[in-house]
Amino acid sequence: MNDTERGSRTLHRIRLVVLVVAVAISVLSVLLVVGAWRNDVTIDSDKGVATAEVLSAGKLRSAVSFITPDGVTHNPRLGVLYPTNLVVGQRIEVEYYKADSDDDDSDLLVRVAGRDAAVAIVPAGSVIVVTWLIAGPVLFWLRRKETQRKEAQNA
Repeated sequence: MNDTERGSRTLHRIRLVVLVVAVAISVLSVLLVVGAWRNDVTIDSDKGVATAEVLSAGKLRSAVSFITPDGVTHNPRLGVLYPTNLVVGQRIEVEYYKADSDDDDSDLLVRVAGRDAAVAIVPAGSVIVVTWLIAGPVLFWLRRKETQRKEAQNA
């Protein structure tokens, strides 16, 4: 195998890696939205509503504490779903999956009232668009280089 053939095979492998990574990122983004939607369906199937206090606020995770009508205080270890634009000390309405409220707080599903999986669509879609805006030209460039090497090999 000469250098031209080896280079062409290397470009082909790199192109496959770029394609696999772009597809994987796209699939994971879609799964993120599907997972959020599934959580919403679960909460809506047995929904409780309470007023919560924001204990910590972050872009990806915010901790809350709330008391259910039966007098039990909950502080979900996983925080609250859709936590953007919350402020420490803020009092908010939350919706939670009542069937989980009897167990420990480790996996209690809680979301900010009025928010749902729709808030995940724009970020996930943006990730997909940016991924393909980068991967598309890279794949095109690699394909062109691969074709040029094959033509040089055949000449």
